[in-house]
Amino acid sequence: MPKPESFPIEKIFVPTKQKKAIKPEIVGEIAESIMDIGQQEAISVRLDGDRLVLVEGLHRLEACKALGETTILGVLVPAELALHRPLLSDRPEVDAERIKMARLKQLRLEKEAAEASVTSLKSVNDREAQRPRPTNGVRNNPKASPARSAKSTPKTLSDWITQQKGTGGRY
Repeated sequence: MPKPESFPIEKIFVPTKQKKAIKPEIVGEIAESIMDIGQQEAISVRLDGDRLVLVEGLHRLEACKALGETTILGVLVPAELALHRPLLSDRPEVDAERIKMARLKQLRLEKEAAEASVTSLKSVNDREAQRPRPTNGVRNNPKASPARSAKSTPKTLSDWITQQKGTGGRY
């Protein structure tokens, strides 16, 4: 197996037939993966005169282009080998793997959304617990007038009369 090397993306020619097979959603998924963990698999290219022709790795190449990369890891394969090799996107196991990865991504996004929801709910509950609750009534209400809240409310008529006598009020 040839050793992977870095190739300038601008020098890689993509045949028209392959360009028609580009699936933007796959390019997006691969771009996210490359941002998270880097390029894990090299593309395959062959020499055609002074240019490189893409053999395998169309979506990886497009993902790197979308990320603004100027180079990509690839292996140089002989033209004879390139002619007999099926495209990666034509293999049924690749489609199954893509479906599996899409499901895993969806589950991860749902889990992250649920965790974010729980965290936000906890912070709302914490703020609610820290906020002082106003009480009803004059006795414990700081918004009540100072004259009324400073004295206790009489429980009986005789207490009220006694209180009125002390303040010089009429009864």
